[in-house]
Parts: sequence; C-alpha cells; structure tokens
Amino acid sequence: MSGPYVIRGSVSLPEAELMWRFSRSSGPGGQHVNTSDSQVELRFDLAATESLPPVWKERALKRLADRLVNGVVAVRASEHRSQWRNRETAAVRLAALLAEATAPPPKPRRPTRIPRGINERRLREKKQRGDTKRGRSGRDWH
Repeated sequence: MSGPYVIRGSVSLPEAELMWRFSRSSGPGGQHVNTSDSQVELRFDLAATESLPPVWKERALKRLADRLVNGVVAVRASEHRSQWRNRETAAVRLAALLAEATAPPPKPRRPTRIPRGINERRLREKKQRGDTKRGRSGRDWH
C-alpha cells in the first residue's frame, strides 16, 4: 500500500480499521482470472470508528445511511488485473467517499433581488419577440 489515505486535513484512513476481502474477479485477465483473487472489497466500520471527529462521523453516518450495512460502508474494485492495484483503487475510492460525506454543508444561499434594469430588459425582449411573431400571422395581408 502506498501509505495513509488522507480524507481531509490531518485525518486519514486508519489501516487497523480497514477490513479487506479478496475474491475472483470477472473481467479482463484471460486464464489468469481463474487462478487469482484480484477483486477487492474494502470495508470500514463507520459506526464504530474513533478516528473521525464526532461531527464528521455524525455527518457521514447521515449522508451514507443508504449505503451502510450495520454501520459498515463497503467499496469494491475489480478494474485491474492486479490485486495490488485494485487495493489502491478501493482505498482511494473509500477515502474520496468519506471526504465527500464528511464535507461541511454548503452555505445557504442569500436571496438577492433581481436588478430593475435586467427585469425591464427581459420584458422589453419578450414584447419584441411577441411583436415579431404577431407580424408573421397573415391576418392583415388582404
């Protein structure tokens, strides 16, 4: 593995809390696929972890509620022929997922008024467009 996977700031995925499972993968590899366990499933117990700040943990549990099974989030990777590369991919994917789930909520939008000039221009353009369309009807052409 290429070191700690940073979620955000100084918080990273604790190696001790990651649960790895390997199985035979479908996909590219020919006969090699039938002999090696290259598919990787990485599991992380989000509900029981102590490595995340409580606020982040609460946020992640709420946002990932539909992905969790008994408080555990799972990520699979089987794109590569090599188990090592699939491990890297799964770990990066999990770190990105947790980074997104623990991100602070966006600031609420402050409603602003539409400037009068913009509104007037819009109404003027609508009127002009209506006149153009009205001019296309052949009613007064007799």
